[in-house]
Amino acid sequence: MKTCKVCGETKPLDEFYANKGGRDGRRPDCKVCNLATRRAKYLEDPGKYIERVQRWQRENPDRYKAKLREYAESGKKKISDRKSHLKRKYGLTVEQYDEMLEGQGGGCAICGRPPRDDIALHVDHDHETGVIRGLLCFTCNNALGDLNDDPERLYKAATYLDRDDELTALALARARALALTTSR
Repeated sequence: MKTCKVCGETKPLDEFYANKGGRDGRRPDCKVCNLATRRAKYLEDPGKYIERVQRWQRENPDRYKAKLREYAESGKKKISDRKSHLKRKYGLTVEQYDEMLEGQGGGCAICGRPPRDDIALHVDHDHETGVIRGLLCFTCNNALGDLNDDPERLYKAATYLDRDDELTALALARARALALTTSR
């Protein structure tokens, strides 16, 4: 156990970063306080920290590429990309997305098809207002987009499909009748 010099809380040693120069081999501030201090310094002048990272990347291209490859292969890059895409484009967290998916029964809001392992459902939103309507599979999302989100066009398409079923049934009946007359 150790007491943090910043917050004054007594915490287990694993709550402190290692520090070879310290008497007990740990930093005097806990991880939470250390990260808060570092974040505050970064926010004061992010440019110098960004430049330091970019300089390291330029000076160590092989190590940088190896780290990127390792990051991608671990699967963490895909998770991070999804998280930032949802937040940046729709203002959603992964948890909010998952709640929406659960609220829709685990599948597309239109057809009910569940997401594939490698492809998540698309966030359907009104392009004018940005309001999120639900989660859709690729096919249903494209269908709405191709119909310009126009309910009248969607209704006409549904009516057309119903009509097509009637015509198909009529054509099958005629084909059967023809088959009977030619087989005699």
